[in-house]
Amino acid sequence: MSTRQPIPFSAFAFGFLRLIRVQNLLIVVMTQFLARIVLVGPRDAWPRLLTDPTIWLLSLSTVCIAAAGYIINDYFDIKIDLVNKPERVVIGRYLKRRVAIGTHQLLNVIGCLIGLYLSKWVFLTDVVSVSLLWLYSSQLKRQPFIGNIVVSLLTALSLIVLAVYYRQNADMLLIYALFSFGISLVREIIKDMQDVRGDARFGCRTLPIVWGLRRTKYLLYVLIGSFIFGMFLIADSLSNLRLGLIFLVLLVPIIWLTYRLVVADTRRDFGYLSNLCKLIMLLGVVSMVWA
Repeated sequence: MSTRQPIPFSAFAFGFLRLIRVQNLLIVVMTQFLARIVLVGPRDAWPRLLTDPTIWLLSLSTVCIAAAGYIINDYFDIKIDLVNKPERVVIGRYLKRRVAIGTHQLLNVIGCLIGLYLSKWVFLTDVVSVSLLWLYSSQLKRQPFIGNIVVSLLTALSLIVLAVYYRQNADMLLIYALFSFGISLVREIIKDMQDVRGDARFGCRTLPIVWGLRRTKYLLYVLIGSFIFGMFLIADSLSNLRLGLIFLVLLVPIIWLTYRLVVADTRRDFGYLSNLCKLIMLLGVVSMVWA
């Protein structure tokens, strides 16, 4: 009778870090710290701001809840992921299901308790995030469009929570939150186009399955056009020339994204577009320095 070999710790650690998307969490941390320094300010006090325990706690709270969200998303998506990306499945391979759900709950509790310590409004934002992440992973992800909107809103919440807590320069924080929401929404729909085979097999009703790839592309063209128009409209309403120039520079990769979307046809094409959206979002984050 064969016995299951224990998983080496290095393999377990690597699998866990992949499960919580550690690279995405590091981007969240960088985004929040950068926003705290250059958008909330004062910029010239950046050495003191880097050692301010408040932003560290706020960021830790966000990271705990985001990591818990990645875990519960993969927990509900094991069967689908075995079709779409079998090499990236962690739960059941490196981490037992009950350990995964326990870790998810622990991270949520830690994140919300830190939020409660900071402010009742941060706590409320954290509770809303936790609830939306559960609903998204268990139900909304398989529904057309609403799931895409929810996860994009959750992406924007990492900046909204700073506006909730600090209140200074909240308009700039919310503009960048809107930017994150828009790019994330486009990326989530593209990811659904990439994963259409596995999603269809398990009864998901994402936009590419309900509408087909061609009509979903038409929606993306409308969303991208509305997003570009909205960004420039906001910059103009604030009479912020610098912000307008930033959006003008970001328009270059967005136009390239649109062109590649027109000709995209394979899973590999949509994977490229998904990564390009991440790059645009990262460029947007870095652009805070000049805002």
